[in-house]
Amino acid sequence: MSWVYLIAAGLCEIFYAAAMPRTEGFTRLWPSLFCAAFIAASMYLLSLATRSIPVGTAYAVWVGIGAVGTAIYGVMFLGEDRSLPRMACFAMILMGIVGLKFLSLRGDAA
Repeated sequence: MSWVYLIAAGLCEIFYAAAMPRTEGFTRLWPSLFCAAFIAASMYLLSLATRSIPVGTAYAVWVGIGAVGTAIYGVMFLGEDRSLPRMACFAMILMGIVGLKFLSLRGDAA
């Protein structure tokens, strides 16, 4: 169940990162409340995940999910750079996330 919490925490991170520009420096009420709710949810779910996943592994996976997911959002909806070198870097982050998950299945990281 901890990995479900961790993935959900990463998804919440994507939502708050995507919403952050709309807050205009947290000066707009509703986008700011939306962002704050997802920040809180992300932290809470991350804390649940660290009950049984080592904090270093959980944090790396959480940040990776957020980084790759937010980058995908930026490319798809904000017209951000989709150059091959940039996509290769994000693919390496994704490979690291998958690697950490597989190591935890073997018992090396859990």
